[in-house]
Amino acid sequence: MTRMLTLEDLDLGSLDGVPVLVRVDFNVPMKEGRVLDDTRLVEALPTLRELVAAGAKLLLCSHCGRPKGERNLKYSLRPAAERLGELLGKPVAFAEDCLGEPVARVVAELPAGGVAVLENLRFYPGEEKNDPEFARALAAPARAYVDDAFGSAHRAHASVTGVLPHLPRKAAGRLMVREVEALGRLLGEPDRPFAAILGGAKIEGKIDTLENLLPRLDILMVGGGMANTFLAAQGHDLKASLVERERLDLARQILARATERGIEMLLPVDLVVTDSFDNPQRIETVTASAVPDGMLAVDVGPETRRRFAAAVGQARTLFWNGPLGVFEKPPFDAGTRAVAEALASCPGFTVIGGGETVAAAHQAGVAGRLGHVSTGGGASLEFLAGRELPGVAALVKG
Repeated sequence: MTRMLTLEDLDLGSLDGVPVLVRVDFNVPMKEGRVLDDTRLVEALPTLRELVAAGAKLLLCSHCGRPKGERNLKYSLRPAAERLGELLGKPVAFAEDCLGEPVARVVAELPAGGVAVLENLRFYPGEEKNDPEFARALAAPARAYVDDAFGSAHRAHASVTGVLPHLPRKAAGRLMVREVEALGRLLGEPDRPFAAILGGAKIEGKIDTLENLLPRLDILMVGGGMANTFLAAQGHDLKASLVERERLDLARQILARATERGIEMLLPVDLVVTDSFDNPQRIETVTASAVPDGMLAVDVGPETRRRFAAAVGQARTLFWNGPLGVFEKPPFDAGTRAVAEALASCPGFTVIGGGETVAAAHQAGVAGRLGHVSTGGGASLEFLAGRELPGVAALVKG
């Protein structure tokens, strides 16, 4: 188990009046100056409240969207600051830049226990390039550092690793520690049966995770577009459906290895198919071996949902990443919703990750009944692929 520097290592009792740079993940959806989903802000609250209680002056930094290194107020973090103030029940200041005089002014005006959100880190190209001068300027107003942005831990950006040489007092926040512990539990000695559900459009992007998890699994369920490639590898004709033909051999290898290891492999036995994503005139449920000409698979069928739910009910450890259909277009979200509801009844330790998967859990009203809801889709996949995450490695003890 990875042991990280925690807030206890930071000596909370010595932080009264001390400026602390806190890397948070406030990369949240916004529209017309409002935060549409404040899940990531809520997840940061335990760390922020402890630091506020210790009397630290909090300088919260984050990226948001892809402004491509230019100041674009479409991606401003001001709405996040306003929402955070509501969640904390106290004023939250906003610095109109993440560097220089605006930050210095905010620090001077903050009381002990005060909170300020700095403007979007990615208004500067130096953030993603891990530019040493950008990192030095970002760290300059602070005397300690806390990283609570697991969703950015797989990126060696300036705010994740570049600032550390300038801020020797450092620690992981509560969310970061919780993420690493929950995901690390899957790679350790999980309670069995250990099941995984992988979905989403393509195998690409999940190969390394699948390779690393496969030897540990008892049950593997595959849905979504990536299941089409496995079904095609078994000889099914998916007609107009998305199939990664260049990965058919890889799919066959994975199927063979699963068989050799005695892993129970569940693929869709029935599919919801349609003639069009955007303007469907025909929607049918067919067996995986009988997709009609011109039709494309958009969801798993009811028998597949039943089989997946039965397997979920057996699991004592379960990981799920990726929707099982075209989740963003109802009624093609039924399979994903059904699995989300099944997870809520799973007696084992359940972990989910990925934006659409987490959204499905929230929409099904089951997120609060799961063992762990990861805030980092890409970071969680890389962690489970066995890769060292720069943001985690930088805060490991010893």
